[in-house]
Order: sequence, then C-alpha cells, then structure tokens
Amino acid sequence: MTDLVKTQGKDDKIRISDDVIATIAGIAASEIESLASMSGGLKDGIAGVFGRKNFGKGIKVEIKENEVVIELSIIMQYGCKIHEVSRQIQERVRLAVENMTGMVVMAININVLGVSVGKDIVKIEMVDDKSPQPE
Repeated sequence: MTDLVKTQGKDDKIRISDDVIATIAGIAASEIESLASMSGGLKDGIAGVFGRKNFGKGIKVEIKENEVVIELSIIMQYGCKIHEVSRQIQERVRLAVENMTGMVVMAININVLGVSVGKDIVKIEMVDDKSPQPE
C-alpha cells in the first residue's frame, strides 16, 4: 500500500492511503447511472462473501508525490454510449478525488470488461492485445 504523505508544517504529515482514494473513486463512479458494476479480482470477491461492501472493487491506484493515476475495471449497462459514460465517470472521479484529497489526478484509465443485460453479464476476455474473445 502506497501512502501519500503531505507535510503541513515542520513535523505535520497527512497520509492518504491507496484504499481511501480507491473508495472515493468507487463511490463517485457508482453515481453514474449506466455503470452496471465494478469488476474486481479474487480479494474483492472474498470481501463480498463476508458481507463487506467494497467501494474500491475493481480500482487500482498509483500515487507518486502529489499525483495519482487511477485505473477502473467496469461493466456497463447494455445500450449505453460507452464512450460518453466513460467520460462522465472520468470527470466525476477526477472531481471527487481532487476535491477531497487535494491531489492532482494525472490520469483515469477505464477498462470496460463487460456489458450487463438485466441480470446477465457478457464479459470479454482479452486473449491477446488485438482481439477480444467472448467468454
């Protein structure tokens, strides 16, 4: 876990963990209507089994100095304009993280991993960098 350390005075420090930034980003992204869900890995799945809601699910955060790069893995609702919804998510997440932490968001990368049709999710597995293959 990487922490941002801000020095206020001679000995004053503020630490903001990756998990806090991921949670802020997850909550901000979830406010967008066409986002079906976040797509996390094994750790996020285990947290869900134990009843914990993980707002940082499917989000990777990288902090360098006072700058942050955020990567979101998401599933969209079928029928939405994926490029427009992705931009809305980027704007909402950037605004929330910058306002709440005072950090500069250098990039927000979005990986659309699937499309939700009601209760069904159609995921695309990347076999190589060039051709997506349905699961």
